[in-house]
Order: sequence, then C-alpha cells, then structure tokens
Amino acid sequence: MAHTNYNCNPGCPVEAALEVIGGKWKGVILYHLLSETMRFNELRRVMPEVTQRMLTKQLRELEADNLIARKVFPEVPPKVEYSMTEYGKTLTPVIHSLQQWGSRHLEEVAQRVADR
Repeated sequence: MAHTNYNCNPGCPVEAALEVIGGKWKGVILYHLLSETMRFNELRRVMPEVTQRMLTKQLRELEADNLIARKVFPEVPPKVEYSMTEYGKTLTPVIHSLQQWGSRHLEEVAQRVADR
C-alpha cells in the first residue's frame, strides 16, 4: 500500500520516487517517451517482452501520476498517443542517470562472467 506521508526518515523521498517510477516497465516507458511521442503499438514494438495488459496498466499509472499524457484522436479506429508531461520531463536527468548506470552495470556483469 502506498504511503501518503513521507516525513518518516531521510530515505522516504527515495521511497516516494520509486513508488512512482518503480516497477519493471515504467522506467523503460519513460525512457522511450523522453525522445518522442509514441502510440501504444510503437511502445509494444520497442518493448516486445511486455504484455498488452501490463503495458496498459503501467501507462495508466504513469498518467495518473501526471508523468505522461494520453491523447485520443477522434478517428476510427481510435488513435492514441502518449507523451511526457512537463512534470514528467523533470525526470529527464534521473532517467538518463539510470540509463548510464545500467550500461555500466551490464559491463560489470559481463566482465565478471568473462573472468570466471
């Protein structure tokens, strides 16, 4: 259950941030939407391992937290685009730092495997 009061200790802001962007797919979704507006199926293509149900759930949560915007175009079939909100764009340095750290981590793991 999510907290509503984060005045508990110095680590609470980290907990609050991870509740919003944590999870297997939210960071990846945000990373892709930083560079461009994307449709649902475009997101599915760049994240082939995510299920349709999970992608929908994660997008709804990100939208509810005002990190992304969902725009529905009145056409048949319906066209829906997802983009970062101005508030969501404040995560840019965080997402880029995670990407850089992740690259370094993958290199470290590969080196440990090679050293065995």
